[in-house]
Amino acid sequence: MNRFFRLPTLVLGCFGLCALSFTSCAQKTYTPQQVLKDVEILAADSMGGRLPNTPGHAKAQQYLLQRFKKIGLNPILQPFQFTARATKEQVTGTNIIGTIAGKSEKVIVITAHYDHVGTRNGKIFNGADDDASGIGAMLALATYFQKHQPQHTLYFVAFDAEEQGLSGSKAFVEKPPIAKENILFNVNMDMVSISAKNELYASGTYHYPWVKPIIEKVALPEQFKLSFGHDRPEQGHDDWTQQSDHGSFHKAKIPYLYFGVEDHPHYHQETDEFKNIHQTFYLKAVEIILRAVQALDKQLPL
Repeated sequence: MNRFFRLPTLVLGCFGLCALSFTSCAQKTYTPQQVLKDVEILAADSMGGRLPNTPGHAKAQQYLLQRFKKIGLNPILQPFQFTARATKEQVTGTNIIGTIAGKSEKVIVITAHYDHVGTRNGKIFNGADDDASGIGAMLALATYFQKHQPQHTLYFVAFDAEEQGLSGSKAFVEKPPIAKENILFNVNMDMVSISAKNELYASGTYHYPWVKPIIEKVALPEQFKLSFGHDRPEQGHDDWTQQSDHGSFHKAKIPYLYFGVEDHPHYHQETDEFKNIHQTFYLKAVEIILRAVQALDKQLPL
């Protein structure tokens, strides 16, 4: 995520992971183990920090293509050009897009970014929270909706080059693979796995106040807080409106809801590793986001 700088959990067995969620495993079609595995693999040293145009980034892309295919999303690639911040060279980025047909042609676009910042001074910045966690959540939602047909058509987009000025989402919005007038809404997930306060933010309702009553009705687990905010212009650097890929949709006048956490000590640091995510919180956050998308799918016009 493009925020300004500020300043070991155990992998549980199946029974323990089910106990973490306030919805039983029998009611889901994704497994907590797979959600955590996706984050762990994308945030591994072998991915080299997932900087675009590097071997590690290519590995991450191939892994996502395999996961999209396994889920049944039949991925398509959307290449685009952008200028790399560090080298000022023209680089090719690639968005990965999968769809689940709904009963309506109107579309909800569900997004997260798979790139990160690579290496610095020989140290790998693995980007577990930023944003392997969002990708893991997106894949879980895709798995669920593949078995539970939505009202709206869902586009699942793994954006590239978010850390390079939101380049992937800008490319998608400028040349969407569908008629732009059919895009009703964007749900973006960026940094959803680390919170000492067990607090997830649903940001964007300042701009789209009609969304807030829909999300307020989402049932929450115990010891979990869903907050609204970080979307008002007077908040300055704490206004997240343009700080992740939802900003590209907002500029195009497409309503959005962004799920994320406040900054933490691991943000854009080499310590943003799988071992430092808050697994209990993360799995609950995935469930909350799923419930929010379900609510939006029911309430948005067909």
